[in-house]
Amino acid sequence: MEDRDPLFSGNAFDPGGLLSHPPPAAPIAEKRPVEDTRHGIARIDDYAWLRDGNWQAMFKDPAILDPAIRAHLEAENAYMKAAMADTAALQKQLFSEMKGRIKEDDSSVPLKNGPYAYGSFYVTGGEQPHYFRTARDADYRDTALRQVLLDGDKEAEGKAYFRLAGLDATTDHSHALWGYDDKGSEYYTLRIRNLETGADLADIVENTGGGGAWAPDGKSFFYTLQDENHRPSKIYHHIVGQPQSSDRLVYEETDPGFFMGVGGSLLDDFIYIDIHDHETSEYRLLSTKDLSAEPLLVSPREEGLEYAMCEGGDVFYILTNADGAKDFKIMEAPVTAPFRENWREVVPHTPGKLILSHMAFARHLVWLERKDGLPQIMIRDRKTGAEHAIAFAEEAYSLGLQGAAEYDTDIIRFSYSSMTTPTQLFDYNMATRERTLLKTQEVPSGHNPDDYVTRRVFAPAWDGESVPVTLLYRKDLVLDGTAPCLLYGYGAYGITIPASFNTSCLSLVDRGFVYAIAHIRGGKDKGFAWYENGKMQNKENTFKDFVAAADYLAAEKYTSYGRIVAEGGSAGGMLMGAVANMAPEKFAAFIAAVPFVDVLNTMLDDTLPLTPPEWPEWGNPIDSEEEYGWIAAYSPYENVDARPYPPILALAGLTDPRVTYWEPAKWVARLREKTTGDQPILLRTNMDAGHGGASGRFQRLEEVAFEYAFAIKVAGKM
Repeated sequence: MEDRDPLFSGNAFDPGGLLSHPPPAAPIAEKRPVEDTRHGIARIDDYAWLRDGNWQAMFKDPAILDPAIRAHLEAENAYMKAAMADTAALQKQLFSEMKGRIKEDDSSVPLKNGPYAYGSFYVTGGEQPHYFRTARDADYRDTALRQVLLDGDKEAEGKAYFRLAGLDATTDHSHALWGYDDKGSEYYTLRIRNLETGADLADIVENTGGGGAWAPDGKSFFYTLQDENHRPSKIYHHIVGQPQSSDRLVYEETDPGFFMGVGGSLLDDFIYIDIHDHETSEYRLLSTKDLSAEPLLVSPREEGLEYAMCEGGDVFYILTNADGAKDFKIMEAPVTAPFRENWREVVPHTPGKLILSHMAFARHLVWLERKDGLPQIMIRDRKTGAEHAIAFAEEAYSLGLQGAAEYDTDIIRFSYSSMTTPTQLFDYNMATRERTLLKTQEVPSGHNPDDYVTRRVFAPAWDGESVPVTLLYRKDLVLDGTAPCLLYGYGAYGITIPASFNTSCLSLVDRGFVYAIAHIRGGKDKGFAWYENGKMQNKENTFKDFVAAADYLAAEKYTSYGRIVAEGGSAGGMLMGAVANMAPEKFAAFIAAVPFVDVLNTMLDDTLPLTPPEWPEWGNPIDSEEEYGWIAAYSPYENVDARPYPPILALAGLTDPRVTYWEPAKWVARLREKTTGDQPILLRTNMDAGHGGASGRFQRLEEVAFEYAFAIKVAGKM
């Protein structure tokens, strides 16, 4: 390993550093050893006690958290606050900058649906969205023409946390289903609003996944119930006006390894029940002509077979990886007999062109694909078979396909942005190929794209692969290796981090940072194989790719070792923990948001919400000694050792059901115990939120400002 320029040894890069004003003594977590033996391998976990034994109930009522655990988390928060006290003014300045780039009274361009167009807006100073509708062709910018359907700020009054799940109108537009989570635990309560009177009906449906699917007559809807272990295990049919206790069970998924969701088709002909894990899927269909029928199984789950469906009139279009189509293809089958034996190829599999999603309209089939790491939208005329693409010429960019709320239309909607270009919203006529620019994201404080450079470069990996890296920096930045860099990574579940416009990161870039995104294995940036080569037994490729990106940026003088602040969240937080163990000397600091760092213990606990569904992603260490070995080899918590770790900031949410609060709490305790260095290791737990952090738009900016203040401080740029 190459030596790192030491960050806190009086070098010119950081003459002050985090230790220039030492905080009070760090909390030392009590050791309560717990032994666990699997496959003949014994482990001792000194900090297992930080996992509340009654966590299921605590997610719904945080007040019942074990007092000893609460005391420890609060002591960590106090230590963190003291360590970051000298950044208070900087945090306020960063927040002001970020807020200044957001149009406070912004509005979406409403989407047409029948006689109305539905959208949302924010008010000046407001944290939550307000949902509205106008007449179909009315000028939505004229506030007098808007009918406000739901005031999120009003609904959130008096609540420390509040997140809306959206609003979905009935086919006749008389009522709407809406949901909210007021704990951060992602147990959503559903309500029904009368859109004429603005009053909610008496119906209250609790512990749901957050949405539902209306029956065409608007007299009932389908929803997913979260069980006591926070798994979407049952689909219910709710009749408006009846108590939740009388709801009919439509389908129960007995395998805890599968997620489940429910939705409706654009034509209102079918209710979809989508059952899947990370590599296998299954659909069941319920015709809306007979809501009491048993759902129809399309193709039984087969390990490794994935498929997704959308209705196209007399046919279903099926996006699938069947028959070795690793980057997916599109098939069609009769609506009357959608079974796999009747699937017929429409869009063939092309290696290197990964089809991400698809949708069907009366005259066109549309899909979003990724080629050479960049997205493009493809349009196919259903009658002639003629195809054309919507693509852009920038070196790195992002496309979002919104589609339409209606089936019989030639108009779809998409968004475009790049690291330098604010988001543009277009309506696109699929028949005439005409683009209509509806809106360009406003940056009230001003933004000149010409002041910045965005690039897509490729870092050589250890095994000959090349890792795409997206860069953003000021055009006047001197690239001589002295610039600090924030290097962001994720690398899991096939998720691709887009090269999209981000107003917040400009606060770093304008201070001389290079902002970089490493598109590492575990995502699908370079096709499905890029994902496969970053999961299960290949997981360490993800971590090595991130280090390779850092190596390349240092070698090419974009930055240098010891000037790179690494950042990642959730599975990207696992990345931070693993890289901190692999190559701490190459980084100035690590920011790990809600980090999945206790991987082995979590994958050994099949009562946790996401454990069984995620065995295909990480491995099942309960049943397989080999897979136990894979995970044990990289699990950040397990591999913390005696080495000089750089400054680390971990962020947690008390009611987080995805990455439980005790993972970062345990990790920080072990890091602090093991490190041979003297750099601060900080834990900040949001006692009023879950996985997504604060729920309000400006509250979230305060959290980003805090993270960036940490990065600026360790970079010596205060």
